[in-house]
Amino acid sequence: MKVFALPEKKTNQALFFDMDSTLYTNNEYAQSQIDLPVKRLAKLQGKTFDDMSCEIAMFRKKWAADHDGKTISLSNIFLSYGISMADNIRWREELCRPEDYLVKDIQLRSVLHQLASRYVLAVVTNNPVSVAIRTLSVLDVYDIMQKIVGLDTCNVSKPDRAVFLKAAQLCDVPVQQCISVGDRYDIDISVPLELGMGGILVNGVEDVYKIPGILM
Repeated sequence: MKVFALPEKKTNQALFFDMDSTLYTNNEYAQSQIDLPVKRLAKLQGKTFDDMSCEIAMFRKKWAADHDGKTISLSNIFLSYGISMADNIRWREELCRPEDYLVKDIQLRSVLHQLASRYVLAVVTNNPVSVAIRTLSVLDVYDIMQKIVGLDTCNVSKPDRAVFLKAAQLCDVPVQQCISVGDRYDIDISVPLELGMGGILVNGVEDVYKIPGILM
């Protein structure tokens, strides 16, 4: 875990949680969210899954080299292959199966209850809102999250700043009083810091369990 530029403690503050590989740790499910859309893209492109995976890996490598080593989201890669955001959203709604991989997390529920006593809690994810609802429901924390900003909320993918600004607007909290929590610096933390938010980089839900000890 690494903490960046936390705002001074005040009464009106918000926490924006990335969802996948942040509110749960399940490598198999996380990988399926990459592999299944890539398989569908490969079929459309008339390529094998292995060839498509290698091509996307090379795309990521070149993009990072051209952008100071930063990371690009899979949704934004797909745009470069002519897959519209609407199709990307539909694919994710069809292919993501949190119910097959995740279970109720009692410790996470307790931690989020503690944080909700001081912060407005929101999920900011590159999955559609419907997938977020299903995921949070399986984890048994959906009722604690007050707002959800998904891929279909702004029709752009993190790290686009519009996503984080929308979350602040929905939470009715000044941008400078928001903290973004996620597992990928370039996707979840870098832009919020540029906007004047705080950031907490985690390595999975095990780090999320420790956040009350930092913030409360």
